[in-house]
Amino acid sequence: MSSGKEAISEVESAPPTPPPPVSAPPSRVHSPAAPGGRSPLRAMATPLASPVRKAVATVRGCLEEVGHITRLADPRDAWLPITESRSGNAYYAAFHNLSSGIGFQALVLPAAFASLGWTWAITCLTLAFAWQLYTLWLLVRLHEPVAGGVRYSRYMHLATTVFGERWVKILALLPVMYLSAGICTALIIVGGGSMKMLFGIACGEACLARPLTTVEWYLVFICAAVLLSQLPNLNSIAGVSLVGATAAVAYCTMIWVASVAKGRVPGVSYDPVKAPNDVDAALGIVNGLGIIAFAFRGHNVVLEIQGTMPSTLKHPSHVPMWKGVKVAYAIVALCFYPLAIGGFWAYGNQIPPNGILSALYKFHSRDVSRLVLGITTLLVIVNCLTTFQIYAMSVYDNMEAGYVHRKNRPCPWWLRSGFRAFFGAVNLLIAVALPFLSELAGLLGGISLPVTLAYPCFMWVAIKKPRKGTATWNVNWALGILGMSISFVLIVGNLWGLVEKGLRVKFFKPSDFQ
Repeated sequence: MSSGKEAISEVESAPPTPPPPVSAPPSRVHSPAAPGGRSPLRAMATPLASPVRKAVATVRGCLEEVGHITRLADPRDAWLPITESRSGNAYYAAFHNLSSGIGFQALVLPAAFASLGWTWAITCLTLAFAWQLYTLWLLVRLHEPVAGGVRYSRYMHLATTVFGERWVKILALLPVMYLSAGICTALIIVGGGSMKMLFGIACGEACLARPLTTVEWYLVFICAAVLLSQLPNLNSIAGVSLVGATAAVAYCTMIWVASVAKGRVPGVSYDPVKAPNDVDAALGIVNGLGIIAFAFRGHNVVLEIQGTMPSTLKHPSHVPMWKGVKVAYAIVALCFYPLAIGGFWAYGNQIPPNGILSALYKFHSRDVSRLVLGITTLLVIVNCLTTFQIYAMSVYDNMEAGYVHRKNRPCPWWLRSGFRAFFGAVNLLIAVALPFLSELAGLLGGISLPVTLAYPCFMWVAIKKPRKGTATWNVNWALGILGMSISFVLIVGNLWGLVEKGLRVKFFKPSDFQ
């Protein structure tokens, strides 16, 4: 049983160096054949060898119970934030997936309904939800495609295996970087702006004689985010993700309930917004489809979340991971649909471009209590702070990997803290210096869309190699090509819109979040 315990310890702790090879006892290496021409294995059939047979059977039973030892792609990965701890479970997976899968993007869903109308918007929302859930299932199963083989605990590792070192930099590097660092920058803008709004709600006119500027609120937000990011690894922020997920569910529910309770605004209409010409009409449809597609996020961190779990032949990691994903996205659906449908019912085509939260402030700032507005804004801030951690963790992992692979030793705590502070400072600089990036969100989102809807399908075909012409082969190729086509349409449409309307470039002049 000692060998079994050692194997269990190996799965849980994932040491930085592989276990030494097991060699045969010295007495057996050079021993001659047993008397009478029988081999030592045949001699085990005698009554004298029964203790040995019992020991072998016991060890074999323990190994079958434990399964196989989880093998890291590189032993030094045990020093990195993503794979440092492998004690995750289905609950942690649900917390992380819910925190990364729901956020401020959901608040803009009613604006997509204003562009597409009831029927097409609900149809597209349902199809997008089913599609992204299917690609999530593909990624969960591709995390460890061969039992006992290498685990792909990072999206870029899996993409490199499929596309190769050269093409992965062209196809996947920019989209994955945008989905991690870009979302962190957006969280600074939304979180810092919400802090400013909360201060105004709490203090009123009395405390607004010398208010902090928008940039100063960004600084307050990033200081809090960097302080919270000192937790060492992805498993250690499971409680943080639970708080963030709870806050997201709470503010989504509060916003749509408050909007529906106040009834429809005067002059509401549910017809799609009429554009002055065909070009603007096409851009409006593209914008609506983009809002729905970009509301579903988290694929770039799902492999990292699964990498925090132990895995054996008897208990593979994809089982608890998929349980967590199903629970998380059931809750996501319960938030998205009421928010989109209730928000569009209440505001119709008068919904502001920034979504239902802006509509709540615009139409009901006087008839909704300050307590409700303050709690809702506070929950948005909490969600932004906690979501920042899970999306930044993959960036921290990449930054520390450079040091670990070069020095062949763990990253010291002071350097780890420095990396995280540096990343926060860079995101703050981008949020302040390039406030017009929000106008490029559609273009960058179109570039990153294949990470969610197309690449997992191609990865499944490349690694699992289903037989040509089978249903699995046809479905994955069709979805992959369709995802790339939608990405191309969104990129072209947004470039077209930028050419037609122009780009308002204002460096170092961030506007207030409304």
